[in-house]
Amino acid sequence: MQRQKAEPTVQQLPGPKAREWVEFHHEAAATSTYVYDFVWDITEDAAGPFCTDPDGNVLLDFTSHVAAAPLGYNNPKLMDKLREFDLVDPLKIAGQDFYVSTGGTPEDTELPGPAHLMNTLTEITDQYGMDTVFLSNSGAEAVENAMKICYDNCEQPKYGLTFEGAFHGRTLGTLSLNRSKSVHRRDFPELSGIHDVPHSMAGVDRLREKLDPEHGHIPPEQVAFLILEPVQGEGGYQIPEPEFMRAVNDLCTEHDIPIIADEIQSGVGRTGEMWASDHYDFEPDVITSAKALRVGATISSTDIFPAEKSRLSSTWGAGDILSSIQGTLTVAAIREHDLLSHATQAGERFVGQLEELQASHPESVVDVRGLGLMTAIEFDTKDRREAVVDAALQRGLLTLGCGQKTLRLLPPLDVHERELDIAVDLLDDAIDHVES
Repeated sequence: MQRQKAEPTVQQLPGPKAREWVEFHHEAAATSTYVYDFVWDITEDAAGPFCTDPDGNVLLDFTSHVAAAPLGYNNPKLMDKLREFDLVDPLKIAGQDFYVSTGGTPEDTELPGPAHLMNTLTEITDQYGMDTVFLSNSGAEAVENAMKICYDNCEQPKYGLTFEGAFHGRTLGTLSLNRSKSVHRRDFPELSGIHDVPHSMAGVDRLREKLDPEHGHIPPEQVAFLILEPVQGEGGYQIPEPEFMRAVNDLCTEHDIPIIADEIQSGVGRTGEMWASDHYDFEPDVITSAKALRVGATISSTDIFPAEKSRLSSTWGAGDILSSIQGTLTVAAIREHDLLSHATQAGERFVGQLEELQASHPESVVDVRGLGLMTAIEFDTKDRREAVVDAALQRGLLTLGCGQKTLRLLPPLDVHERELDIAVDLLDDAIDHVES
């Protein structure tokens, strides 16, 4: 497949072979969050945002696997590097009990391992004084460990603070922080002491009242952390105003409350900066990352991380060799090819195109927003959003919903102008179809 010439082509979705794969998958799979019956055939052509299903349909994927594939499919910026290495088995080791060498010395090896990824992460968080990393399997684990180190760091840990609309993971501890959909938390036990406020300046004012030493009911010295997404993901791609982020930062500084910035979806170049936090007058004490890195990462400073052994551990922590290679090479590609600037420029162009789309459909599209290539269209109703997602799929464009009635678009960080144009045309046609 030549990315420069590829076009979405759909005969039937799902086709007969795709239906067979879906049925086979669900013979043993637990009920979960599958959005639609799209099947990626890994044996068929795929390049950039284009991929192929078992029936030969070619799709334009503007989900990037919910930001977990920031360079798209089979990107030579990554694949050319990986082909240089003779990979071995096992590629996952008990990384909390053993170490791994990738040949020679750490300085002269050609193959980056988990230690190189950790060093890379301290380089790209140096502006926040971060020098220590704990690797795990997933974003939820990264957040779990962020909570753990903050609880450990607090002398009287009793409370944690979160925001309405927040989503921080599906493990039992992270569920306590979620304030998006009730189905995520219903009937599950929760951590005590988690308080939430609106994701707005009014919410910060309410938080200030709660923390007031004289009149509030939450002693600031007992607050282990405040956690927020610099751009809310599941909550609807809510992009905060600079004043909100500055006010959160000032309040936490005043009361010496550590800030956890959940950058699972927004980090590693997605917004046109390495971290979405970089857009703001905002100083996180802990950053959590995953998706684009292929591993979970909790990043902070030695002052916050526990010094005692066994406080943190994981069988695969720092032991996923292949994912660490991919994560390190992904960050290297973003830096080498100036994809931060590209994401900024392409994102501005894309938002402009989507605003023109909004002007053409004023009754259906109520808002367009984006930061870099983390972009969204909000519709007048949830039903309209769902119908557009389905109509776009039938035309060969993969999208995803978020929030109540928002459609999110996450093209690869090196997206081409031609690909943005195709996506806008397909969306325009999909909305026309739903409106007619």
